[in-house]
Amino acid sequence: MDEHEIALREDYAPWSFGQLASPATRADQAAYQDELRARGHTIGRDCVVSRLAAVHPDTLTLGDRSTVAAYAHLSGDLVIGADCTVNVSTVVRGTVRLGDAVRIGGQTSLLGFDHGMADLTEPIFRQPMSSLGITVGDDVWIGSHVVVLDGVRIGSHAVVGAGSVVTRDVPEWAVVVGNPARVVRDRRTVGASPDALRSFADQARADAPDLLARHWDGSAWTDSPGREPTVRAHCDAVEIADLLLGTPPAPWSRAEHLARLRGWQADDGLVHELGSSVAVPDLPLPGLGDDTDVYHLLCVGYALDLLGSGWPAPLAPVATLDPAGVVRALQDLDFPHDAWSAGHRADALGTALTWELRAGRPVPDGVVDALLGWLLVHRDPGTGLWGVARDVDGLRLPVNGFYRTVRGTFAQLGVDLPGTEATIDAILRHAADPRTFGPGRETACDALDVLHPLWWLTRHDRRHRWPEIQQVARTHAERIVRRWVPGRGFAFETGPGGTPTLQGTEMWLATLWYAADLLDQSDALGYRPRGVHRPEAALTLG
Repeated sequence: MDEHEIALREDYAPWSFGQLASPATRADQAAYQDELRARGHTIGRDCVVSRLAAVHPDTLTLGDRSTVAAYAHLSGDLVIGADCTVNVSTVVRGTVRLGDAVRIGGQTSLLGFDHGMADLTEPIFRQPMSSLGITVGDDVWIGSHVVVLDGVRIGSHAVVGAGSVVTRDVPEWAVVVGNPARVVRDRRTVGASPDALRSFADQARADAPDLLARHWDGSAWTDSPGREPTVRAHCDAVEIADLLLGTPPAPWSRAEHLARLRGWQADDGLVHELGSSVAVPDLPLPGLGDDTDVYHLLCVGYALDLLGSGWPAPLAPVATLDPAGVVRALQDLDFPHDAWSAGHRADALGTALTWELRAGRPVPDGVVDALLGWLLVHRDPGTGLWGVARDVDGLRLPVNGFYRTVRGTFAQLGVDLPGTEATIDAILRHAADPRTFGPGRETACDALDVLHPLWWLTRHDRRHRWPEIQQVARTHAERIVRRWVPGRGFAFETGPGGTPTLQGTEMWLATLWYAADLLDQSDALGYRPRGVHRPEAALTLG
């Protein structure tokens, strides 16, 4: 290799400087770094800065052993830590802070500034610039041909795949790819990786026929072998079979399932528990029955929907409510002290309205507006929830009540809810509470009632506390896949001795989908909830 080739290699691969540079080249590099220091910049020990790079920042701090290769462009207010590599034709401009050991691939751009464009009377190039800045943690690898936009924070130990366009914050340890860049896995664990999710889903699908057969007593479905058959167990069997197999659960045909489910609707329009025929009277929202009847509005309605049918007769209680009656009924619910139970019944009312509207049956004018309007007015402005925290379990009742209330009303009816940031803050606070989420404490309800709202509240905008939301999702995804009992499914509760049930299996499968989708990895599961826990609205109001 002649002297000219060695010199070029030092510019294009400056990490080879220590082994290849001649005495003359070393002297020239030392002189160049003295020039940079004379301009007010801070250059650490054993650095290499190619003279072929355009280095004209306002301020520059370059840490020990860091290198800047040929045709890199450095401008603005820059802090580059120790052991960093700015490769060939890389652009680092604006306000940029790099931690230690950051490796940046060739032809990548870190653009810590932005153009104004609000004034429509002026050309964009005449409008003021802004700079939120870019911050990159330690031990980060940013591949070639990447674009990182102003305002982004990249957490320590992250990897940004080649060709990505990074428009939002990247969590620590995350691997992100694509345009816009999305998290595909966490470097610390394979528990929530696409491969792990795919392997879990394959196992669940393989187990599904035997799992469902275990809960069939010869004439009906039971939540757990040996228990009495229930309406919900039948509906959970339909949901699980739809998720994992794409067919109605054996041994019945679709027609046989529909005959049983539709035949359960009583003269009062409700479905009562097997062996019961009368609803418990005098509860809030009169005519909707007891808490079990209330849930049947959800599970039977969605089981019918999954099988391509609907309720054979009107849900009579809805037809008797006018707007004033809705308001009185909601006021009778104890949202302040038991938002979970109150939300359970508000969910039932919203679901009953949904089925009637989807069937094209008349609903009294103003009933939906009264329902949504009352709920909007009565949210806690500090948390965006209904209800208040308790000493015994903090925000558990308000957060779980938020899920039930919103699932059956705003989410199910396709109506956005304002004031999402305060609600996200409250849910994240609850998600960190060991009274609910300590080892062996959480239930399928607790996890779903955190992950569904976080997914629904961020489905249009992922800027607010997004890395923390993804960490919650990652933690739950890793836990959930480990809890599957081969051939038996999931237990509803996570404590010792939990018995796998149809309810637990159905709910944890849906909860895992939400966790995976918050990580942009739900495609690996190969299923998407379509029933009670569906992500899409069941009805979009005009």
